Amino acid sequence: MKRIGIYPGTFDPITVGHMDIIKRGLNVVDKLIVGVALDTGKAPVFDLEMRAKLVEQDIARLGKDAARIEVKSFSGLLMNFAEESKACLVIRGLRAVSDFEYEFQMACMNSRLNRSIETVFLTASEDTHFISSRFVKQIARLGGDISSFVSPNVAKHLKKHFAKK
Repeated sequence: MKRIGIYPGTFDPITVGHMDIIKRGLNVVDKLIVGVALDTGKAPVFDLEMRAKLVEQDIARLGKDAARIEVKSFSGLLMNFAEESKACLVIRGLRAVSDFEYEFQMACMNSRLNRSIETVFLTASEDTHFISSRFVKQIARLGGDISSFVSPNVAKHLKKHFAKK
């Protein structure tokens, strides 16, 4: 039986920090589903379709590992999506102590909704722990260099988006 994991997020946009967690998540599961969330309570720069497309394009650069990853958009409760995907665990990235409080609460709520799906936390690497999509968007909006935070493809799309503003 394959161990299927889900790495959920808004991915607005996907960053090198997300990609680090995706690559390392493959060490924990046989198949990884990157779940691009619609219902986030945030106002994303990119629509759901574009966010999923950018994730797929960045994952394609992983070579043979990309075959073990599937990108799916979802709406509604993460635990419902996990059940439908036959996942046994959820992978979450932690950058700082402030992330832990929120993620710990979320893991407890998710466990209450479905005790058979575990949450695994992967800490951000020292090279990526400070990167957040929110900061990347702000730097891009102000014309700063985001090349060390996102792929060239994502940087191009952000630049194009903010040039319209």
